[in-house]
Amino acid sequence: MTLSRRDFVRLTAGTGALATIGQFGRTAAIAAPSGSYRAMVGIFLFGGNDGWNMVIPTDERHAAYQAARGAVALPRAALTPLTNTSYALHPAMAALRPIWDEGALSLVLNTGTLFAPLTKATYESRTDLRPSNLMSHSDEQDHWQGLNARQASSDGFLGRIADRMPGGRLPALMSLSGSTLAVLGKQAMPLVVPASGLPMRLGYNAADGMRAQAQDLLTRGSGGPILGSVASTLSTTYDQAVLANSLLSGTSSVSRYFVDPATRKPLTSDLAMQLLGVARMIEARGTLGHGRQAFFVSQGGFDHHASQVVANSPATGTHAGMLATVAQAMAAFYRAMQGLGLGANVTAFTMSDFGRTYLSNAQYGTDHAWGNNHLVVGGDVAKGGIFGRYPDPVLGGADDITREGRFIPGVAQEEYLGAIARWHGVSDADMPYVFPNWSTWSTGGRGPLALFRS
Repeated sequence: MTLSRRDFVRLTAGTGALATIGQFGRTAAIAAPSGSYRAMVGIFLFGGNDGWNMVIPTDERHAAYQAARGAVALPRAALTPLTNTSYALHPAMAALRPIWDEGALSLVLNTGTLFAPLTKATYESRTDLRPSNLMSHSDEQDHWQGLNARQASSDGFLGRIADRMPGGRLPALMSLSGSTLAVLGKQAMPLVVPASGLPMRLGYNAADGMRAQAQDLLTRGSGGPILGSVASTLSTTYDQAVLANSLLSGTSSVSRYFVDPATRKPLTSDLAMQLLGVARMIEARGTLGHGRQAFFVSQGGFDHHASQVVANSPATGTHAGMLATVAQAMAAFYRAMQGLGLGANVTAFTMSDFGRTYLSNAQYGTDHAWGNNHLVVGGDVAKGGIFGRYPDPVLGGADDITREGRFIPGVAQEEYLGAIARWHGVSDADMPYVFPNWSTWSTGGRGPLALFRS
């Protein structure tokens, strides 16, 4: 059996801690000047979140919103209005309203995968400028995480940032949602913490003879220079799992923030527990020697082709429950960062496969679409920040590539995520490395959104 580097990634992921494997030629372009700690936390909403019911216009556009969305449209009276804006959040996301009022929440409207700037006319006439396989779950998840709009990716933007990030006792890039593409670098690898439970000294169950061969590589030093170097890190990987276990299972000052504000009972959702784990790792930043950290967490189940809302009660239903989970977890995480004195040093942001059709279907659901709305939470975001343009809500209108409300994004992923990467400390010289299509989105009047105050 030949043991490939990919096999070894799977093996070490099975231990609960994916070590920094193969970091050859790595630089430290992202430093921590003057003790200025920063962390970015990506929250992926798998399945395609309906951002059109997450951020809703409250001005004259609401009538067009109701007319186009049909059975899933939220009545204006039920919404959670955002002060001094013409937008509101889904009523289930009321936990984020105080954070908006504090100036720590920004909205990014109609963003998504773009290979080049598109209008409806160029979309129809220039198929060579379209992203590949639009509205496919796997491809769009790959596009969001790898940021190659017309080809598959073998590494992700967080992993490429980690390639330029100094490490510590544990890798400074961590995933609490598996070894997903976003966190795989060209050289660096993340610490992968199980979504449930704690890191343990376990091999990869499906590997059969793989672990034995890894141990053989350790003993005999066989397998060539690359695999030999990979094999030599296996025991370090287990040691990292033990350290991560101690940080996640010990007492922590941040746990008290992860409670339901109404009942004061602990939040138990998978997303809340992932963000609690992130908060614990941030709390331990000094012990770990990290001046920069990056994290990936997720929540699944957003592919609501049916039963997104309850008939005749669109403010309730499956989607409402999931958005409440997202809002409560994000709010708790932000309060925990404030408790650590790091409210302005940590930024959490949402991503998702794609948006949903503006037009609802006969099953009280929505179908795959393109552009979407997203949330950014952190004490350094621009107060009252609303970025991008809400699309023309008329079905078949200027922004709709079909007559069902599949909107061409006005903001590219690079402009959105690039702003966060730059805030995090990625240098201008490294932006093309992190974002392969950066030259398209940093010229001609395009560039990172002005998401932050500093």
